[in-house]
Amino acid sequence: MGAMEKSWKLYILRCGDGSLYTGITVDVPARLAAHRAGKGAKYTRGRGPMELVYTEEVGSHSDALKRELEVKAYSRADKQKLCGLKP
Repeated sequence: MGAMEKSWKLYILRCGDGSLYTGITVDVPARLAAHRAGKGAKYTRGRGPMELVYTEEVGSHSDALKRELEVKAYSRADKQKLCGLKP
């Protein structure tokens, strides 16, 4: 990874309705602020308040996309376990 490249991170949000949203970004605080401002993913709009419950450094954008697909395929129980949340 070059000096100018930022490391990608996988993150999971718990929405106000109890659902879990998985995404990737290089800047978790900025992405969380965007979700909270209604400028994030369409899924999270109107589902506030949102709480960041998990982050994981994954390296390259390609690695992040692969990990995101992997985690999105998890069952809700497996996502909760990953985040250390009680089912």
